Amino acid sequence: MRALELVKLPPLMARTSGRPEITIGLIDGPIAKGHPDFENQNIRELLGASRASCSQLSSAACRHGTFVAGILVAKRGSAAPAICPGCSLLVRSIFPETVTGNGNLPSSTPQELAAAILEAIEAGARVLNLSAALLPPSSRGERDLQLALDYAAQRGVITVVAAGNQGVVGSSVVTRHPWVVPVASCDLQGRPMGQSNLSSSIGRRGLLAPGEGITSLGSEGEPITSEGTSAAAPFVTGAFALLWSEFPIAAAAELLLAVRGTRRPSRVAIVPPLLDGWLAHQFMLGRGYT
Repeated sequence: MRALELVKLPPLMARTSGRPEITIGLIDGPIAKGHPDFENQNIRELLGASRASCSQLSSAACRHGTFVAGILVAKRGSAAPAICPGCSLLVRSIFPETVTGNGNLPSSTPQELAAAILEAIEAGARVLNLSAALLPPSSRGERDLQLALDYAAQRGVITVVAAGNQGVVGSSVVTRHPWVVPVASCDLQGRPMGQSNLSSSIGRRGLLAPGEGITSLGSEGEPITSEGTSAAAPFVTGAFALLWSEFPIAAAAELLLAVRGTRRPSRVAIVPPLLDGWLAHQFMLGRGYT
């Protein structure tokens, strides 16, 4: 798959399919857990305000959650990228199936997102994948979200977030957080997509990943193709999960340094560098990890 090759994941995927003790917290829509390409995978569900399993396979929330989950933990050989099927997936749904998504990125309140982050961490997630547009926040909601992200940093839980698809230069309480890895989308030549949000905080601490023409699992059985930062973020999440599977004693800060790179980005740069999974692997070897 061209998208995987662009971000140098195939050689890392050839080394490992992931370890079950590396748990990815998917904070998204519910997933079609009965899909045959999820059969026998390590998937757990947390019951939040929304159902974790799909009650309406055709809903936007179910399609979104299933699509992102497929990029991460579908069986190898499926239509999806299937980056780390050996890892465990913890699904915490925040998108009700009765509500239409906000463009390509479904919406959540800051309070619900904060609660989901805390619950996923307490349930054992090591890496979080967030793809959610925030509804108009309150000062209380933003404070709750800030504290939840602070808690993730304190616990050494890596937080990967989709930068958003509004095509604006600007940040949010999530993408500004120093611990968060915001992901902007690029085409299959590595060029930023026009719809992807960008900002100085995304440029300094984030990454580009493929978000054009990505095919993954469809909640109703047939594969679907989508685009945007929701499709790009799990490439970065999957890279972190594979690296942690290869170097299980590494600290989160070491992995962040490996994946973000050791560059000194300009304070005015708004476009982040392209993810390079194999270079991150080589960096970890150079630090003495085996």
